Amino acid sequence: MTHRIGYLIGSLAQDSINRILAKALVGLAPPSLELVEIPIRDLPLYNRDDELDPVAAVTEFKRAIEGSEGLLLVSPEYNRSIPGALKNAIDWGSRPWGHNSFARKPTGIIGASTGAIGTAVMQSSMRSVLSFLNAPQLNAPEAYITFDPEVFGADGEVKDAGTREFLQHYMNEYAAFVARVLSLTAPGHVGDQG
Repeated sequence: MTHRIGYLIGSLAQDSINRILAKALVGLAPPSLELVEIPIRDLPLYNRDDELDPVAAVTEFKRAIEGSEGLLLVSPEYNRSIPGALKNAIDWGSRPWGHNSFARKPTGIIGASTGAIGTAVMQSSMRSVLSFLNAPQLNAPEAYITFDPEVFGADGEVKDAGTREFLQHYMNEYAAFVARVLSLTAPGHVGDQG
């Protein structure tokens, strides 16, 4: 069985190292996962006044989240937290109240940085947000990637065997987590309609 996984890239930059990491993860994913990017670039700033009559980009974004069986967040860390564009996307996807598109989606968090601690602080912040949104999270293995251009090719090729093995292990663990979460039949929150 193949599971459709939407992935969000937390950086808007076309040459983002996290976009390169996402390409690597797509290439290393097991056959049980079909990874499809859910773009966040065209979302307007979240405004509660627009919740009930959102622009097309918001409607399409929510539809893409809801059409995914799981989510993979591939993101940098900005100022020791979640990048604004990604947090904005999460805010749109979780609104209006009672229509949280993230609820019960098995979620993985991974990110690359040029710094030694990778994206550890962003991931900690993201875990808090996802917990509030009732999105089950892969807790282990954790993946804080120190980006080295000698290791990652622009096309997502991973040139270092140890790094490739780690990322493949991460994707295999995420696939197993998705299968476990989706096999559960317990109902969700009464207030969630989507």
